[in-house]
Amino acid sequence: MIDTTPTSKVRTWRLLNWPNRISLLRLLLVAPFVVLLLYQRVLPWGRYAALATFVVMGISDMIDGLLARRLTCRTRLGAILDPLADKISIVCAVILLSHPSAAVPGAQLRRWLVVAVVGKDLWVVIGFLVVYLVTDHFHNRPTWSGKVCTVGQVVMVGFVLLAPELNRLSPGLGGRVVAGLSAVVMGLCILAVISYTRLGLRFIATEGKPLEEVAPPELQPHEHD
Repeated sequence: MIDTTPTSKVRTWRLLNWPNRISLLRLLLVAPFVVLLLYQRVLPWGRYAALATFVVMGISDMIDGLLARRLTCRTRLGAILDPLADKISIVCAVILLSHPSAAVPGAQLRRWLVVAVVGKDLWVVIGFLVVYLVTDHFHNRPTWSGKVCTVGQVVMVGFVLLAPELNRLSPGLGGRVVAGLSAVVMGLCILAVISYTRLGLRFIATEGKPLEEVAPPELQPHEHD
């Protein structure tokens, strides 16, 4: 049976507050964004629509964070939805814009950049799971390097979609701008991995469980007579 008591309704409202709703909307916009990227060469307006969708997603990211701070309604669900929407949208964009069938002419992203972006996000997710398993605490604290890395990735994707316009201003300008931003994002990914690794190790050291609680019985230390 569905719980319709006042307490349940209040709990649901707290979970589905406005910041979380905006994060859900951003997550739902990933699907049309991917479709527009895939068909940008078929639809004359596809690339512009993809860029507009990406801009809306970026603005919604700023709005939900601002609302969460102003309304003091941060929830565990929001702490998961917000970075999840960011990572899925960025990873999908980078992978598609590196593939010949969906890449923007003259601004195709390199495979090493895809490895850096996807590898960084996988490292963060795996680290989050390790911290949770070891400490039994939910710890999803963003770092400044992680935030700057996300901003850099968003800016890079935006300039990739604008590369043809830049090339009209000066031949090859779009490709050079994208290449420079790709190198910057690569460096930011490395810094973010180092930062999150240090943060995770510090959190485990201060709030982690004793070895006896996490190690299997055969690996636990035994007292000798």
